[in-house]
Amino acid sequence: MLLQLDLQFFAGEKTEKATPKKRLDARKKGQVLKSQDVTSAIVLLSIFTYLLFAGSSIRDRLLIFLRETFTHTIAVDTITIPSVMNLLKDTLIEMAVILLPIMLIAMVAAVAANFFQFGLLFTTETLKFDLKKIDPIKGFKRIFSIKAIIELIKSILKISFIGTVTTVIIMLNLTDVLSLSFKTPGDTLSTIAKLTAIMGIAASLVLAFISILDYFYQKFDYEKNLKMSKQDIKDEYKNVEGDPLIKSKIKQRQREMAMRRMMQEIPNADVVITNPTHYAIALKYDDITMDAPRVVAKGTDHVAQKIKLIAKENDVVMVENRPLARAMYDQVQIDQRIPDEFFKAVAEVLAYVYRIKRKI
Repeated sequence: MLLQLDLQFFAGEKTEKATPKKRLDARKKGQVLKSQDVTSAIVLLSIFTYLLFAGSSIRDRLLIFLRETFTHTIAVDTITIPSVMNLLKDTLIEMAVILLPIMLIAMVAAVAANFFQFGLLFTTETLKFDLKKIDPIKGFKRIFSIKAIIELIKSILKISFIGTVTTVIIMLNLTDVLSLSFKTPGDTLSTIAKLTAIMGIAASLVLAFISILDYFYQKFDYEKNLKMSKQDIKDEYKNVEGDPLIKSKIKQRQREMAMRRMMQEIPNADVVITNPTHYAIALKYDDITMDAPRVVAKGTDHVAQKIKLIAKENDVVMVENRPLARAMYDQVQIDQRIPDEFFKAVAEVLAYVYRIKRKI
């Protein structure tokens, strides 16, 4: 029993790698290979590394600010609306001085992480309103898609690993944690800051490990979404290079125009050299404006017959010379002067033509 397969069915399967144009179009739309976990890991690692080294200076600055606030600014007999406003202003300035470096580090780290993943890119396509984004059916499909399941697994891994790591760090430093109530405010802040920075760095390293796995998954998913069918590649080729049928018609039109121009030059020719049936070469020579005879038309078979017909209608002399006609057809293009090796043979032909014209 023979089975008939419709190849058109398989033509729609996306089995081919994306072309450079498809990748460029996707990039213009903001569709690039990117793992958000990579960016998050780099940002968190940068922030907590900064806090680990700058924590002591931040602690000292906070202690000085709090000491000044409680000893001078919030004296019972000086609580007024202006003093409260000054306290609020000083607090905002102090918080800004502390938080500004952290915000700058986070911003630089995020930009650097994205730059290393997909380079420099600015597009407004992702900001455009699209009704498809609020389609409830597609939204439902996204919730229960393979990608959503992968994201759920990633979230569970993050919570589990980070929770385990932070718990281990707390257990290893349990003595310091339990003795916090017996320490001075300065030592308490130092211990909390140190533990926070260590837990943050550890969590960032765990997230970095997960982000590496996520990056490879995102690469796989990105390449899968960009895949094209054979028909897609054909359609793209048509759009870029033009429809082959239309291109062939344009070339045919150009050939027809060139043929008409060539035929219009035949009445001005001095002689047509023939094979006599398969080749015809029309030559023109003006000893004032030309340094050598020029080919104004040439052709084989039915084109040669048409050249001879037009020449006959316009009383252009035709000379039969088989080797000369064949050699000139192969070596000389239309509107080109004849090469030096043909001078003698063509001169003899033109001399013959001029003798005939004088007799006429």
